[in-house]
Amino acid sequence: MLRILTLCLMFLLLLWSGEAKAGELAKRLDSFPVWEKITSTQPAMGDLVYPEWMLGEWQLSSTLVDMVAPLAPEIVTPGFEGNRQYLNQPIECQVRFVKQTTPVTGLKIKSGVDRKSVVVADRAFNGLNLARAYLGDTAVISVKVDPNSPNRQITFLRHERQLISIVSARSTETTPDGKFITTEVFQQLFKGGGRPYFNLVESTTAYRKLSTSNPAIEADQVTAVYLSPQDPNYFQAGSRPVALYRYRLEFFR
Repeated sequence: MLRILTLCLMFLLLLWSGEAKAGELAKRLDSFPVWEKITSTQPAMGDLVYPEWMLGEWQLSSTLVDMVAPLAPEIVTPGFEGNRQYLNQPIECQVRFVKQTTPVTGLKIKSGVDRKSVVVADRAFNGLNLARAYLGDTAVISVKVDPNSPNRQITFLRHERQLISIVSARSTETTPDGKFITTEVFQQLFKGGGRPYFNLVESTTAYRKLSTSNPAIEADQVTAVYLSPQDPNYFQAGSRPVALYRYRLEFFR
């Protein structure tokens, strides 16, 4: 269950970041599956602002198209082989992106802090729908985002289990051909299944608006799982990821 949740929450935790160096994230996607360490990012602050063309409600189709265990057979994460059942099997659910009024950093007017309207993900709505699409309606009780920090999200599961995801760093870039690319690094803590389990996840996604409406947007996403210092294989793995998953995302009106 933990590994499935790791997979299904990747899309949902994309938050605001500074710009990456030109082309750095695009090159990283092109280099899959040769990833040796986490990419350069900035500390997480605020909420991710999406392009205007992502505003609205969508039917999302998420398909796992490739999976690699770079350090196998010495190190293979729990559940990796079990995830092969999802290869080339589209998982569908509704997601939405909404308008939010947010302060403009560094700008002040007489009445207070200047504000602007931007497009952000409805993370609680999206997280609940996607988690239930993978695990079933009865397995996932709710998804909540910390009202004091968009970087912290908790998924409540049956049997008093929780998956806590905390974004620590991220970056974005826009390519000359119009792709909007994001990367994020977040810590995960799974509680309630005996000993707490920690890991570190990096997710990089390139969104592209299409000239058609079926789908209207497509995305290429790679998720990398790294061991936490609490794992007995941490020093053996070093900075290298122990699992890589590649997805094709399609958004339909």
